[in-house]
Amino acid sequence: MATKTDNGLYATGRRKESTARVWLKPGTGQMTVNGRTLDEYFGRETSKMIIHQPLQVLEQMGKVDLTVNVRGGGLSGQAGAIRHGLSRALCKLNAEFRPPLKKAGFLTRDARAVERKKYGQPGARRRFQFSKR
Repeated sequence: MATKTDNGLYATGRRKESTARVWLKPGTGQMTVNGRTLDEYFGRETSKMIIHQPLQVLEQMGKVDLTVNVRGGGLSGQAGAIRHGLSRALCKLNAEFRPPLKKAGFLTRDARAVERKKYGQPGARRRFQFSKR
């Protein structure tokens, strides 16, 4: 859900165990994640690319400032959560942004998560080694 606040537009994004709280406002393209710059926080290029995808689809690179608080999960899940939250906030910024973001699949909450471990076996699907004799 995205709402309007004093700090700009706010939206929440989720992926795996990660939750990202995203504040978006018109600006010069500054991105802050947990008090650090995007490059400091994410070392991997693919994570940065995932976050930039909604802005590239809408040709909004360098036109909005982003402040993000993200917690839980790993860096890959956090990047996906930020993308989800950013997409939701962009829809709130301009209603015309919704169709291209929806077509690209950025507004859909990716429900895939780790399957739970079952009793009587070492992992979710792995079985203990079988011995005939």
